[in-house]
Amino acid sequence: MSLESDLFLSVIRALTPILLAALGGAICERAGVFNIGLEGMMLIGCFSAVTTSWFTGSPWLGVLAAAFAAAAYSLILAVGAVTLRGDAVVLGVAMNLLALGLTGFLLRTVFGVRGTFDDPALAGLPLIGGQSPLAYLSWAAVALTAFTLSRHVLGLRLRGVGEAPEAAAALGVNPVNYRYGAVLAAGTLCGLAGAQLALGNVTLFSENMTAGRGWIAVVAVMLGRAAPIGVLLAALLFAVAEAVGFRLQGLGLPQQATDAAPYAVTLAALFLTTAGRRRAARTTGVVV
Repeated sequence: MSLESDLFLSVIRALTPILLAALGGAICERAGVFNIGLEGMMLIGCFSAVTTSWFTGSPWLGVLAAAFAAAAYSLILAVGAVTLRGDAVVLGVAMNLLALGLTGFLLRTVFGVRGTFDDPALAGLPLIGGQSPLAYLSWAAVALTAFTLSRHVLGLRLRGVGEAPEAAAALGVNPVNYRYGAVLAAGTLCGLAGAQLALGNVTLFSENMTAGRGWIAVVAVMLGRAAPIGVLLAALLFAVAEAVGFRLQGLGLPQQATDAAPYAVTLAALFLTTAGRRRAARTTGVVV
């Protein structure tokens, strides 16, 4: 396998979990719910996927368990932010911290180990063309989300709920139901992202194995302005940075420096995007 094709496969592997989580964040953003709990939902998905796959011997049941568990976990945000009208940012941070502590506790309780659980009996996802089926599913999800948000009545109503909830309610649309649906969809996608990370990219569970990918997904939503194609391009930027960082380790660069590459790109992208929008605002007089 050539160096270029190997790098391409590495980029796709790095892209898949970030893209799935970011699509979930974009759907929530369009519904008017700022979801920064993606990191915690992904971590719940990782643990559920590994646990179910190890006990049942089926990675596909692990994927289903990850999607279901993360969707159930997202109800914390749905109930807190939509029903009780709590602060979504505070709830998201709390969910991330809770997931970190909860999965660490369950790791010691269920498997009796600290740090990392790795077992030869743990079944990972099969590969098709060097990628797990979830990679292909993530691309299909981009197209489906773009079509739904721009053409389907459900997507148009969802956008209406996010942009003008009072007007949507006056037309007979229930904002609460749509926001619940958006948060649950985000939880499901984050569960799939966690399954990809734990059973597709590797075959193990490690404490805090998401390592900030959920936060990068949040930034991808912001950079892509919650548009599926924009989110895809932003997630691709971070995936390239992560894959190139791994490659640079082979050239002798310190691991700490290469691990920081995606986060350095995140900060640079945020800085450049914010500066560009402020410059456009000064030119047009429109507040962004």
